[in-house]
Amino acid sequence: MDEDLLTNPDWSQRRQNRTTAFRFLFQWEMNPSDDPDVDLQEFLNRLGRDDEYFSYAFELVDGVLEKIELLDSIIKELVTNWDFSRIAKTDLALLRLALYEIRFRLDVPPVVIINEALEISKEFCSENSNKFINGVLDKALEQVMRPARKSSI
Repeated sequence: MDEDLLTNPDWSQRRQNRTTAFRFLFQWEMNPSDDPDVDLQEFLNRLGRDDEYFSYAFELVDGVLEKIELLDSIIKELVTNWDFSRIAKTDLALLRLALYEIRFRLDVPPVVIINEALEISKEFCSENSNKFINGVLDKALEQVMRPARKSSI
């Protein structure tokens, strides 16, 4: 793993946290365990920052794993003409993360979440992923009853 991509000094702390959460969720999807909290702590320990720095990543991972069945049902509803099992694991991890934020992190404007997801996808997903992820998240945004450009808090 290239830890420099997780702690890129040009990225905001929030993006570094999102990227860290995304990378962990992808890793967990590929190799799930019975104790994701321990796995997440070990993952973060390798990055050389304290827990406080990655507090948002902790919140995101906990939230996604707590709501994973709901998030997957939303994804299945949004990806018409596409078998859920065929979604690239990187795309799936990023969709889960962004959908969790859109649905449950009302302090972050949805357009910011979508933009962040697209920027992360440019770094870690296939070149076709950007259009797919953007389309799914745009559909998800149409379903939520909150302003796109403002936080709802």
